[in-house]
Amino acid sequence: MEFIRKLPIPKEIREMYPLSDSSKEKKKEFDAEVAKVFSGESDKKILVIGPCSADNEDSVMDYCTRLARVSEQVKDKLIIIPRIYTNKPRTTGDGYKGMLHQPDPQKSSDMLAGIIAIRHLHLRVIEETGMFTADEMLYPENYQYLYDLLSYVAIGARSVENQQHRLVSSGIEIPVGMKNPTGGDISVMLNSVMAAQHPHTFLYRGWEVKSSGNPLAHTILRGYVNKHGESLPNYHYEDIEHLCREYEKRGLENPALIVDCNHANSGKKYKEQMRIAKEVLHSCALNSDIDRIFKGFMIESYIEEGSQKIGEGIYGKSITDPCIGWKDTEDFIFYMAGKI
Repeated sequence: MEFIRKLPIPKEIREMYPLSDSSKEKKKEFDAEVAKVFSGESDKKILVIGPCSADNEDSVMDYCTRLARVSEQVKDKLIIIPRIYTNKPRTTGDGYKGMLHQPDPQKSSDMLAGIIAIRHLHLRVIEETGMFTADEMLYPENYQYLYDLLSYVAIGARSVENQQHRLVSSGIEIPVGMKNPTGGDISVMLNSVMAAQHPHTFLYRGWEVKSSGNPLAHTILRGYVNKHGESLPNYHYEDIEHLCREYEKRGLENPALIVDCNHANSGKKYKEQMRIAKEVLHSCALNSDIDRIFKGFMIESYIEEGSQKIGEGIYGKSITDPCIGWKDTEDFIFYMAGKI
């Protein structure tokens, strides 16, 4: 292992690219509104939506500007949080690893440039559109570069069993969604929520730290893969009803569920996301317990539908998993708002 260079500490990066005072105040108000959804004080629903990976600053800004205009029209029903996912898990090591590692997708890693790029992008979305953002905490040690900007954090299916992710989540003051693992074991996901809701003392970035527990930690159903490598869904009525019972058994705070409509739930058939969401909304209408724990959706969406290979250069089209396009995105947001 070769030590290349020592990177700036997170505080130095935050001071280089600070959040404006006016945005700090707005973020406090926004975060309080989001918290009320997860605590059950608000009947609004959450929609975490955006590209599979935030790969290009210009097209992501274009997308978020469009999203902000639609968000304003449905704000009495929906709280929309743009996905600015800047890390991409790669179990094999191949492929695009996200803006953090590759600020230019066609070049190799430059971690300092990547750290600056991801903070700059999140800041631009906040300051220029007034929206507050979500990212996946793929690497717990990197959370400090963005902690003052994010309003939602997701823990992925491959990370949810990791103790460091659970401990750091217990010290985060915004909602943290724990996905079910790739194998689909619901108890693993719920154990992760339980760990995140409890206080802990642990090591983090060379410090002994103490957390108070995160009562807004919750579950995300994203489907799973069986022993044959086949994608199977877990968003159906019976799946969510079972999750309701499991929540009740454990006595966790603020039982809450976000449904990820892509990944194994759709088998990465991106067009299926709309159908899946409609089925979940129908389940909510049939069962008050389901409606009570259901808090919203994750949707993968971009300007152009589908996906492309790195280097093709199609503006606003995903270079990782395929996404629905802008027209379908807009139609779905208004549909969802009309059903709540």
